[in-house]
Amino acid sequence: MTEMLVDRPEGKAAARFLFAHGAGAPMDSEFMQAIAAGLCARGIEVLRFEFPYMAERRNGGGKRPPNKMEVLLDCYREQIRELATGRERLPLFIGGKSLGGRVASLLAAEEYQQGRIGGLVCLGYPFHPRGKPDKLRTEHLYSLDCPALFVQGTRDPLGNFDEVAAYRLPDSIRFEWLADGDHDFKSRRASGFTREQHWRAAATAAADFILRFPGS
Repeated sequence: MTEMLVDRPEGKAAARFLFAHGAGAPMDSEFMQAIAAGLCARGIEVLRFEFPYMAERRNGGGKRPPNKMEVLLDCYREQIRELATGRERLPLFIGGKSLGGRVASLLAAEEYQQGRIGGLVCLGYPFHPRGKPDKLRTEHLYSLDCPALFVQGTRDPLGNFDEVAAYRLPDSIRFEWLADGDHDFKSRRASGFTREQHWRAAATAAADFILRFPGS
């Protein structure tokens, strides 16, 4: 199993969240730390890990691009299997920031049907590549039958509010929209919101969602 950062709440955890990073920042980025801290404060154990390319960057491998999707899927699947057998059993939810959420979403239906996870949480899901709104990454979402929460900024360049509304995704996917937020949930000064406020709101929405299905 890859190296992990584990955030444990005081007292007994109510659930566990397996949290993967985005394409460009590691598991200990400011964003990842803020979300993990917010979830941990609500009684959720958070486990962060890195995909192979990011671990290689950390070990002096330069700015390597993300691995092929099959490698990312295998890596994420390995973490789920290890948690299903090797630790104190807790309701497990999976997800991630951007790329990490996309990888988790591709595994969610199977893992949910097998009873290994209780749901999916995606933070800044990349609905399409930047500047390419016609290249959608939504096909698998229409058959997603497990509980899912997507937290998005309303002006995310990888899928803004108007674009996502037009996709008509299934009701199994719940949305939490952060006003004027970009892909990292940062808003413009005139909006009246700060990045940190949106990060706290994202963590609160994720915690509320996870704790709503503790026995899934």
